[in-house]
Amino acid sequence: MKRFVYIDDDDLSNNIYCDNRISNRKYTVWNFLPKNLWEQFSRFMNQYFLLIACLQLWSLITPVNPASTWGPLIFIFAVSATKEAWDDYNRYLSDKKANEKEVWVVRKGIRKHVQAQDVCVGNIVWLRENDEVPCDLVLIGTSDPQGLCYVETAALDGETDLKTRVVASACMGIDSELLHKIKGVIECPTPDKDIRRFDANMRLFPPFLDNDVCPLTIKNTILQSCYLRNTEWACGVAVYTGNETKLGMSRGIPEPKLTAMDAMIDKLTGAIFVFQIVVVIVLGIAGNVWKDTEARKLWYVQYPNEGPWYELLVIPLRFELLCSIMIPISIKVSLDLVKSLYAKFIDWDNEMVDPETGTPSHATNTAISEDLGQVEYILTDKTGTLTENKMIFKRCCISGTFYGNENEDGLKDPELLKAVASGSPDAIRFLIVMAICNTVVPVQSKAGAISYKAQSQDEEALVRAAARLNMVFLEKKGNILDINFNASLVQYEVLDTLEFTSERKRMSVVVRDCQNGNIILLSKGADEAILPHAHTEYVPGQQTRIFAEAVEQYAQLGLRTLCLACRDLEEEEYHEWSLLFKEANSSLVDREWRVAEVCQRIEHGFEIIGVAAIEDRLQDAVPETIETLRKAGINFWMLTGDKQSTAIQIARSCNFVSPEPKGQLLLINGRTEDEVGQSLERVLLTMRITNAEPKDVAFVVDGWALEIVLKHYRKAFTELAILSRTAICCRVTPSQKAQLVELLKSCDYRTLAIGDGGNDVRMIQQADIGVGISGREGLQAARAADYSIGKFRFLKRLILVHGRYSYNRTAFLSQYSFYKSLLICFIQIFFSFISGVSGTSLFNSVSLMAYNVFYTSVPVLVSVLDKDLSERTVMQHPQILFYCQAGRLLNPSTFAGWFGRALFHAIVVFVITIHAYAFEKSEMEEASMVALSGCIWLQAFVVALETNSFTILQHIAIWGNLVAFYVINWIVSAFPSSGLYTIMFRLCRQPSYWITIFIIVAAGMGPVLALKYFRYTYRSSKINILQQAERMGGPILSLGNIEPQSRSLDKDVSPLSISQPKNRTSVYEPLLSDSPSAARRSFGPGAPFDFFQSQARLSSNYTRNCKDN
Repeated sequence: MKRFVYIDDDDLSNNIYCDNRISNRKYTVWNFLPKNLWEQFSRFMNQYFLLIACLQLWSLITPVNPASTWGPLIFIFAVSATKEAWDDYNRYLSDKKANEKEVWVVRKGIRKHVQAQDVCVGNIVWLRENDEVPCDLVLIGTSDPQGLCYVETAALDGETDLKTRVVASACMGIDSELLHKIKGVIECPTPDKDIRRFDANMRLFPPFLDNDVCPLTIKNTILQSCYLRNTEWACGVAVYTGNETKLGMSRGIPEPKLTAMDAMIDKLTGAIFVFQIVVVIVLGIAGNVWKDTEARKLWYVQYPNEGPWYELLVIPLRFELLCSIMIPISIKVSLDLVKSLYAKFIDWDNEMVDPETGTPSHATNTAISEDLGQVEYILTDKTGTLTENKMIFKRCCISGTFYGNENEDGLKDPELLKAVASGSPDAIRFLIVMAICNTVVPVQSKAGAISYKAQSQDEEALVRAAARLNMVFLEKKGNILDINFNASLVQYEVLDTLEFTSERKRMSVVVRDCQNGNIILLSKGADEAILPHAHTEYVPGQQTRIFAEAVEQYAQLGLRTLCLACRDLEEEEYHEWSLLFKEANSSLVDREWRVAEVCQRIEHGFEIIGVAAIEDRLQDAVPETIETLRKAGINFWMLTGDKQSTAIQIARSCNFVSPEPKGQLLLINGRTEDEVGQSLERVLLTMRITNAEPKDVAFVVDGWALEIVLKHYRKAFTELAILSRTAICCRVTPSQKAQLVELLKSCDYRTLAIGDGGNDVRMIQQADIGVGISGREGLQAARAADYSIGKFRFLKRLILVHGRYSYNRTAFLSQYSFYKSLLICFIQIFFSFISGVSGTSLFNSVSLMAYNVFYTSVPVLVSVLDKDLSERTVMQHPQILFYCQAGRLLNPSTFAGWFGRALFHAIVVFVITIHAYAFEKSEMEEASMVALSGCIWLQAFVVALETNSFTILQHIAIWGNLVAFYVINWIVSAFPSSGLYTIMFRLCRQPSYWITIFIIVAAGMGPVLALKYFRYTYRSSKINILQQAERMGGPILSLGNIEPQSRSLDKDVSPLSISQPKNRTSVYEPLLSDSPSAARRSFGPGAPFDFFQSQARLSSNYTRNCKDN
């Protein structure tokens, strides 16, 4: 589909395309209520609770007042709706501010002020310096004589360097006074979200240009939300407006990510639902049998002899309503609330603020913090992620001569300085390619100092190096480049630019030497993109080998390499090629492919000039961070676009793999399907039998071999992925990065992808958790990620501290929510056995509603502040992350423990209450209140027992909530209509009430405390021991051999040693499940649990752990 935009012609454009009104709102005033309710009731649990609430309106079957369910349901829906409304209102205010900005437009030849929302497609928009661009514009004029302007695109792609944009060639040279009279048509594609591509054509109507087609690219546009900088004015034609701009098309709600813990909670909810149905069926049948056999014999029951046709359904439905609270109605709201707080803790963490730039960490996704604690694989980019992305020119090889050594870099090499000073032709051509084969823009300050604005850090390093060697790129005047070499001015005219693409892996410029008129093709790129295209006449095979050896030598030192080449073009050859290039650039269909094909026709027969080597230093603390996270059982894969040797050297220097000779690298290479298959088979066989440590053996694969592997040997490569804990993938494309993430996810691993550039976005979005680094390549990765950090080293704290705490807290909160609901439900079930299995409720509606919403919710919400271990201990002993990775704190085994605790406490409360108050003079309301009081007291002690680190806020929440329970019930007891009139007054005056509560607490908590003491004393987990060491103040001397062994899963490990006084006894601490069955993956029969054990998979587990691909 195409769009035809007629310049300044309202009659043809106004009624076809949308206006420029921006709307990011999700709701309107009129559709908010129905739309929000529809969204909330699209969730199964909300549908379930709505059904229960509706059934309670049927007075014949409801055992309680409908308010007991409708109250919490309305409250929870109101909280969710209020949050949505507040967020949408803020979006409305933001939209309103943008829509009402004043801009200059030309309509029918007249320039006038209008609001941004009134700009239409085809209008000519005028911008002044520092103005924000209101819509997507095709540039037709600027204040610069050469038709250039500078824009800041940070709001669009996060890149902070200024970009140059140029006026369409058809409009070049048109006087500013005539721009408001310009007429023509722009043929462009329908709106899309690709901010790097704009394939369009322009035709101006006479008298400006007689219908000649002028190709347009993204460099001829300035997009919405960019800012005009360092340019007095610019004007352009609006082609996309409103929500149809490239930025507007990019907006949208990302697909929600389901955490492993959410998936487990859903499974447990399903299990409870099945259990509830079974209980309802059994009790419903028992109730109907008792009614027909016993109830009709009792005169006071007064059952009619014949009932309606639905009589058999009444008792089962009563029990369904009675048992509906087994599934806690408030669990989702509670989890959403605490997860939002987890995200804020990350935002507020001052220890994760980059001291150099002041960049704080930020959590964009507030729903997956607990997944950070379950990460098993980290897939990381190299440049800008592990390294600083600060490129420094270090060495070079020119015509077979090497410059620079270990003691000094190439720029200080006397031999190179001598060659430049003496005018060596090879050295001069090398510097010319460095200086002008790029997209760098020189900017001269008022003081005369020249700075360079570059989108590529490599290009900036080369231009700066050339300047230090007296080849100074002074100025760019349209297509004319001014070069100052040894105080003499040299000029080149840029005829065409062949931009870099990841497929070609090189960029070229065609220039004309203004001194002699010669046309030259200058190229730079990766060695495999330059050396194979060398002309044998200019570059003999021996010299090509020298350049290849130079590339390999520099790569061994961890340097990035670029090969520089040139080629002289004949006028006729260039003219023929130029027509093809212009035709390809004018195509609206497959333009990128056509341009690449035309580029291939001229990028050959190179004369290789030399090789440049650039250093990219490691960030601070990268080796230490990787080492620490490895101790936590996390595996690492490096995915980079660099060549193999460079990636391997960086991997060794950052502790990714062990140094030689200890570290073994298994190469998967080859150019054909058979070669790659044989190489993969050898590597797989080695991995099956090796007993080396994780970082002592790694496989290495390049992009070419990876393409073949993923297409033809995916199953074997998947097995290799399961066996390998370390991998280095070189020369990979962005799509291959995403494919590797998907491969590991298909094997049921929790993956984290981290990168800093636009080429990492697909990988970041594909992973379970995406982390972006706010680096020199901009904020694209950070904006697309779930979390953004300033430096790689902060990943350690993000995972070990925030991830682990979030997992522990969510595990407790979710299981406690089920516990408190099951407790009250079991008491109701037990009461039915002494009430004729009739589905009668022991508790009144007010008590049930307050129990769910207030009494049991407030204390547990402060669990977000709980820390089982100090941050310092967690960082010192990362191995304890295994508890989270293996799902030790939330799994069917631990849930069964909470289920059993709820059943036991329900028995204690019911039996003691009934025996104490079930006599003739006691009212049912008194027994009900005693049972409710027992539940509240037990839960206060349960929360206190499970809390590891008390704060004032937690004490207030736990014990203050207990006080509030009595205050509220005293107030309610004062109203005759409450159904609890004078109940609490009478109970609190009775010593028997307090004795009963004491017995309930003692009987309920005594066995729990005894079990915890037994486990703490005789079956202490490593976390328990660390807790004891913290409480006693004894330093932790050793955690034994903490490096996981890949295959030795059944070996015992050295014990954990603690220096502590012998006369100190064990303390009571919350218990962590030590059941081996709690682990997500089995470690084999008879293998004792220990967090030193590896999570590496044996090949025999392949079919069990991996989905068939």
